Amino acid sequence: MNFGNRATRLTLQILVMLALLAVGVVVMLRPYLTDDEDLYKQGRIDEVVSKGPVTVASVEWKLDSLKVYTSILDDEGEPIELGGPAGSTLVLATLTVTPQKGLYLKDHGFTCDALLRDSKGNTWDDTQATGYPLPTYCGDDDHPFTIDKPAKIAKVYIVPKSAVPNLVGLTTEDFYLHRRVLITP
Repeated sequence: MNFGNRATRLTLQILVMLALLAVGVVVMLRPYLTDDEDLYKQGRIDEVVSKGPVTVASVEWKLDSLKVYTSILDDEGEPIELGGPAGSTLVLATLTVTPQKGLYLKDHGFTCDALLRDSKGNTWDDTQATGYPLPTYCGDDDHPFTIDKPAKIAKVYIVPKSAVPNLVGLTTEDFYLHRRVLITP
């Protein structure tokens, strides 16, 4: 064998090895890179919107304000007891929600979940604040909803005081489409 044939043969062997290595990497990582449900379960944010409006699961969301309080007052001016742990603060989000066509309004209400999120990926559920002037959930009999008619709601969150500087906004999601949107103030 001469030197030219050896070099060609070695080059082809290296190219075949690199091709096999690339195929192996793609086959091995493909389930992790394309498994949309697992990425959704891990908290992936699909879209970031400043204030809105944004439509998620046939509901249009618009964040009007996101403020921190030590206490909130009911419609008679009395403090609302929420039972948070010592050292916690209240975050009040005021939103405009519009149920759209395709959303089922059961007894003029619907489910409107929005989680408070910080920059570290921590989330907090809202708390019922009975007596607050705005409805704190979208199934309130006193505040019925109508398709294509905007309405104001409030979401109240109890968070540790140390998390307040890291808060980034609210997340709302469509479970069936595996879509999560972050609405920032």
